[in-house]
Amino acid sequence: MKITGIRTTPMSIPFRQGYHMRPGSGHGVTTLLVEMDTDAGITGIGETCGWISVSGIAAMYKDVERLFVGESPFDVERLFARAAKVTFLNVTPRFGNRLLAGLEMACWDLIGKAAGQPVHRLLGGAARGRVGYFGFPQGDGADELAASARRIVDDGFLVFYMKVGRGERADVENTAAVRDAIGDRRLRLDANEAWDVLTAVRMIRQLRRFDPEFIEQPTPNHSVEALRQVKEAVDVPIAADQCVLTPADVYEVCRRRAADLIVLGPHETGGLLGLKKAAAIAEAAGINICMHGVLETGITTCAANQILATIPNLDDGNQIMCQLIEHDVISSPRLVPDHGELSVLAGPGLGFDLDRDAVNEANVRYHKDGQYWFH
Repeated sequence: MKITGIRTTPMSIPFRQGYHMRPGSGHGVTTLLVEMDTDAGITGIGETCGWISVSGIAAMYKDVERLFVGESPFDVERLFARAAKVTFLNVTPRFGNRLLAGLEMACWDLIGKAAGQPVHRLLGGAARGRVGYFGFPQGDGADELAASARRIVDDGFLVFYMKVGRGERADVENTAAVRDAIGDRRLRLDANEAWDVLTAVRMIRQLRRFDPEFIEQPTPNHSVEALRQVKEAVDVPIAADQCVLTPADVYEVCRRRAADLIVLGPHETGGLLGLKKAAAIAEAAGINICMHGVLETGITTCAANQILATIPNLDDGNQIMCQLIEHDVISSPRLVPDHGELSVLAGPGLGFDLDRDAVNEANVRYHKDGQYWFH
């Protein structure tokens, strides 16, 4: 089986409601559907997330297509190492990994479909039968967040996650409201790089009374040292997120003992294989991995589910983002966690069926509205 071509389709899908976080507010997700065709008539499907210009990524895929056409999709390591080297994406892995991740997903989808097996069986087999996720309350203020949290309690979630870093008063009021709504269930707070070291220490000490399980990425991503300083100054666990985007970053955070948990996903690591490698580095340091969600559809949720099934040091509360969008582009499976869990997907490849009508609708919206950004 040989690769014959790569096709991309930009898609814009509105959120069910405004998505609020420290950098701003968003109203939808723009992502790039990636399809890898073969001479065997099998097509692999992935997606590249829309944190960066979708039109730019689509143009770059046209440039790298020549490196894949005529090759076997089974040669994942060789193909993607060559692509990164020839295009100099290995020099800028934080960008290059995000660009290549969707293509690598499509490659694994192809391999699984050709083998008639779910991808997790081709990457070491399942270490668990179900993957746990956290509830993610949405809203612009304390009342909205609390109402959302109560609905999520009714859905059976035991782990909750919310954004802070939106101002001292708002952070305290919002956290107090969500804590009141969820009772003694586990609560995680994500500051999205909002604070310098001094502010982080002060804010974490203020928020400590709400019993957070950890504070995620309180300081800017360019300084692992700042994260380490905060970790040493407070008695609340610290999670690394935006400062950890490659397996090499994971090594550095572990070496410097800068975090108690590492939040990471396949888009940051260049795909499923990269995430598994990064998780192994963390495992050697005795640190767990928590799945990081980006602005994505159910395609990434299914792809992540496959690789998360194989990771021994996986956290029990991972991020799922497809529930934020108005409509998904997959027709099955139904990606609604049952008491915070999804079964490991058993279908061949990445384990989903694409909804072509939904893809076409999202593509029309992209050409009408353009790319959604945070404001």
